[in-house]
Amino acid sequence: MYHLRTEMPEDRWEVEALYDLCFAPGREALSSYRLRDDVPPVAALSHVARDVDGVLAGAIRYWPVRVGGLPALLLGPVAVHPTRQGEGLGGELIETSLEQAVGSGWDRVMLVGDAPYYSRFGFAKLTGVIMPPPTNPDRVLGRDLTAGAWDGVRGDVTRFG
Repeated sequence: MYHLRTEMPEDRWEVEALYDLCFAPGREALSSYRLRDDVPPVAALSHVARDVDGVLAGAIRYWPVRVGGLPALLLGPVAVHPTRQGEGLGGELIETSLEQAVGSGWDRVMLVGDAPYYSRFGFAKLTGVIMPPPTNPDRVLGRDLTAGAWDGVRGDVTRFG
């Protein structure tokens, strides 16, 4: 049993430690981090999951970006502590936050990830959407939050600020 809530400023260092544990060293060198530099995450959609004892079990963040000049959400990172993986918590974090994103004023969301995993949440490969290199274009995925939001959207993914 986990309690999901909005990430608070006091969660930041614990969440960063979780990301360090779950991802390869040098994660902040990835191109997606250049899009996040000096841009705060979308607070209302960034969540933590804690167990009944208050121990951090998972976290998800969203960031504002632009695609061809249009606003979009960039989902990620999402992480679950290795001792809690396989319990469906990652899926719960994704589903809950996406439900909250619908109707929040954002029309589209994207991520860089594995299509077979993220397709169950409604994500599909984006054609013509270019993440900064070195990003495999087959891993650039998107989902409409409003009907047709990705229709005709093409171009570079750039910082929101």
